[in-house]
Amino acid sequence: MLRTIKAKFIFGFFAIFFLSFLVLNYTVKEVTWTNNEKIITSDLVELKKNSNVYVRQSFLINHYKNNKLYFGEMAEEMVHDLNFSTGSNVSVYSLDGSLLYSSDKKSFLEKIDTDLQQAIKGKTAYHISYYQNKAKVLFSYPVVIDGSEVGILRFSKDFSLLYNQSKRILDIIFYIAVVIFTVAFLFSYILSRHITIPLVELTHASNQVKKGNLNVNIHFKRKDEIGELAMNFNDMIKRINSQISTIESDRDRLKELNKKEKLFFDNITHELKTPLTSILGYAEIIEQKGESDRSFFKKGMKHIIEESRRLHNMVVKLLEISKGTTREYPFEKVDTSEILKDVCDSMSFRAERYKKSINSDIQEDLYVYGDDNRIRQLFINLLDNAIKYSSPFSQINISAELVKEKIILKFMNPSNHIEQEQFTNLFQPFFSINQEKAEEGSVGLGLSIAKSIVEDHKGIIRIFNENQNTIVYVEMIYMKDENLL
Repeated sequence: MLRTIKAKFIFGFFAIFFLSFLVLNYTVKEVTWTNNEKIITSDLVELKKNSNVYVRQSFLINHYKNNKLYFGEMAEEMVHDLNFSTGSNVSVYSLDGSLLYSSDKKSFLEKIDTDLQQAIKGKTAYHISYYQNKAKVLFSYPVVIDGSEVGILRFSKDFSLLYNQSKRILDIIFYIAVVIFTVAFLFSYILSRHITIPLVELTHASNQVKKGNLNVNIHFKRKDEIGELAMNFNDMIKRINSQISTIESDRDRLKELNKKEKLFFDNITHELKTPLTSILGYAEIIEQKGESDRSFFKKGMKHIIEESRRLHNMVVKLLEISKGTTREYPFEKVDTSEILKDVCDSMSFRAERYKKSINSDIQEDLYVYGDDNRIRQLFINLLDNAIKYSSPFSQINISAELVKEKIILKFMNPSNHIEQEQFTNLFQPFFSINQEKAEEGSVGLGLSIAKSIVEDHKGIIRIFNENQNTIVYVEMIYMKDENLL
């Protein structure tokens, strides 16, 4: 498109200059020829006046009357005298156009004799002929003596010098005009390129932007409107890039928020499911044999009450989060041994449902600085995974001991061999090695939640194979009495 603009510039300038050149050349030529005709007319008027004076004097000197016969008799004398005095060839004609005498008949042998025809009709007329750089004027008029026409005088005068001078002047003006208009056209062409080339670059850049390429930048070392346009274009691209970066940042942030929201929902679902499962399990067993086993009834009711309270606290916390009024729960001294024993006891019924058993070896007074509910959730998740993914009819071994100021917890269950590269993914949300064994409603968040809880308590959690067993290893900082804040 801009190349079309460039072509329009060039064509427009060429048309303007060419037409201006033609108009100027034509005008100068017409003015020159008009001035030449004025000079010739003025010269012929003077020639006629002088010739008339000479003819009258000749009639008076010879005492001729205004008779056509006398005019014919003195024709030869008039021709010689007028030829000498005017420097022009002269011919004398009768009133009917018959040649009486001529100083040079060849000078009057023109095919065009309109001047003579006009003189025969009683009018003064002249005719200019221009041929091979020679200009000649034939001038005729009727001679009138005392109010009567007595004959016709016809002059042939050479004006070649005048016309040749005019031609030289026209040629000079023509060449000067050609030079001026050529220079002006070249300047206009350069000016058009100076304007259109930046526009071509701007068009190319805008096409790149339209195609999605925003890594464009235009550099014009100009301080005019086009330079300002380029600066504005670059500023516009920078602002677009900035806006796109902001949009992409907002998009990524929204994705992250959506991901966190989903993860939060899945975490809450998982945490709510665990106490509900425990409550439901004890309720079912109590319904089956609660009346016959009073001690189990009391034990089951105790666990149902504890899990119900824990569930209530979780729901309250969830409501606080939804209202934006979440408060931090301060860490305190927590006996992990008591919590772990209680979890093993409460989860034993779940193991029985899977035809499995739990064996625990837990050292007393294993204190940490933390949140008892979250630590309980940690033990429940690890034990729940061990129950679900251990081999059939297997025994799950739980141990907890103090080793060099560190509390070491191990959850060991017989299982199929796990490839080493899969261990790094086990703590990722929603990852499960064997989906066929996954419990309905499980989304694969147990180990992910466990890892988060351990790290919040500044501990370490690992998982590995050993002697056809899967072992979850947890290391937490032991809290002495003097470390209490």
